[in-house]
Amino acid sequence: MVDPVASQALLALRGQIDTLDKQLLELLNQRARVAEQVGEIKRAEGTPFFRPDRVAQVIEKIRAANPGPLRAEHVSAIWREIMSACLALESPQRVAVLGPVGTFCEQAAIEYFGGAADLVYCTNFDEVFHATASGSAQFGVVGVENMTEGVVTRSLDLFLHTPCHVVGEVSLLIRHNLMRKDPSMHGIEAVLAHPQALAQCQNWLNKHLPDVERRAVSSNAEGSRLAATNPAWAALGSERASTLFGLHITAHAIQDEAYNRTRFAVICLPQTMATPPATGRDCTSLVVSVPNRPGAMHDLLVPLKTHGVSMTRLESRPARTGQWDYYFYIDLDGHPSQPNVAAALAELRELCAFFKMLGAYPVKA
Repeated sequence: MVDPVASQALLALRGQIDTLDKQLLELLNQRARVAEQVGEIKRAEGTPFFRPDRVAQVIEKIRAANPGPLRAEHVSAIWREIMSACLALESPQRVAVLGPVGTFCEQAAIEYFGGAADLVYCTNFDEVFHATASGSAQFGVVGVENMTEGVVTRSLDLFLHTPCHVVGEVSLLIRHNLMRKDPSMHGIEAVLAHPQALAQCQNWLNKHLPDVERRAVSSNAEGSRLAATNPAWAALGSERASTLFGLHITAHAIQDEAYNRTRFAVICLPQTMATPPATGRDCTSLVVSVPNRPGAMHDLLVPLKTHGVSMTRLESRPARTGQWDYYFYIDLDGHPSQPNVAAALAELRELCAFFKMLGAYPVKA
């Protein structure tokens, strides 16, 4: 039986929420009108519209001022979307990502730029780099490293010759779900996914679908799109992809590592955005090669030790010269504006046969 007193109280509370929603909407539109004026000044001055450091500063202030009960991470997500919507009024940001809709790359772009960004969907990372370098997109987002499967080698190779540099990164928790048109796991003939996703789920697939074909495709979202066309096919992908393509999730979070993260790099031309200023939590990325002589790698590390600079990643890729030469991709803890990092980089440059800065950018603690 319905309690009439409780019903009246619920109606009163809903009325309060309706009133607050109207007030919020008016305040948000006031903020948007101020943002439009900011956009006019930026346009006249020729300064960048998108400032990730400014976004971070605003969100950090809001988090610090948050009295609750909203959780800090939810406040951050709300304000990122508010700022993204206001930025779209100033100047919509075109961002190249791996498509089709529903990829983790798309999710990383939305996490960094907000949902109001104008996403440009590409069939592979080659196209993401090309769209960004040609100026048809202002920014690009590409996968660079997974915690379990290591680096995305194609991205590393593309960084070598691009005029773009890295201005930011997103670390995304990756949960792979098995999805298909049928809600059961019976009758699956093939599992379609990006090669990295198949590798990240190989133990689960070996145990539960040992005789099923594993078919590599350009992205998990493309695998989901194809799975929607054939009831005998299944895909690996996100919950968002299952919703977009009308698929049932037959098994949740089947990745072999529960804490499975992928790093995505945000790239752009230097004229679109210069190197972000130091924040105190920064990464400097570079690619180098050294002369093929005894002790060359040791000599490469000496300037880092001398100046107290920590190396957080070292990857090698063949130079494809036919001489067994290699390029080394290095991440350093710090920013080039720091005297010790600048000194180490200057000495490294003198030692290297090839030296290229890929970018310096803030990272999350």
